[in-house]
Amino acid sequence: MDTVQEDLVQRAQAGDSEVFIQLVKSLDRRMYSMAKSMVRNDEDCADAMQETVLKAFRAISGLKEAAYFNTWLFRILINECNMILRRRDRVVVMSEPPERIESSSSSAEDMDLRQAISGLEEVTRTIVKLHYYQGLRLQEIAELLELSESAVKTRLHRARKTLYQSLSQPLERKVNE
Repeated sequence: MDTVQEDLVQRAQAGDSEVFIQLVKSLDRRMYSMAKSMVRNDEDCADAMQETVLKAFRAISGLKEAAYFNTWLFRILINECNMILRRRDRVVVMSEPPERIESSSSSAEDMDLRQAISGLEEVTRTIVKLHYYQGLRLQEIAELLELSESAVKTRLHRARKTLYQSLSQPLERKVNE
């Protein structure tokens, strides 16, 4: 983080709400992209972002290191997305599923990949999304998720192996299910 952003964070910590808004707006595309890759629908994405901004605004005075503002904000966002996903898993839908499948611009391979990624353990899935979809370095992911860099590397390696195995024979996999 550059010194200009650190100065802005310190001003926001001192109570300047306009500066806080400016900081959040500078990260909103990355936040949206991260939330969308986790919760996958716009309503939940908007909820996660709104809750993240609210919680961050309330807690910014407690941020110890201004240099870690981005990491801190994204950690809040990831936690909010995970809470939404856990709530979603608890919801039982009583209506019939839709008769038609919505058309998507994604190819069958993309859909298989998304499905395979969604089958990964929660932390591993988050690591894969942060690395491949958000372009974060392993060290950044480790800081964000409060893991060691070697743990992130190991989980990423295992995820690649698992994804390769599940995607190597998609037709056979579908027939056997």
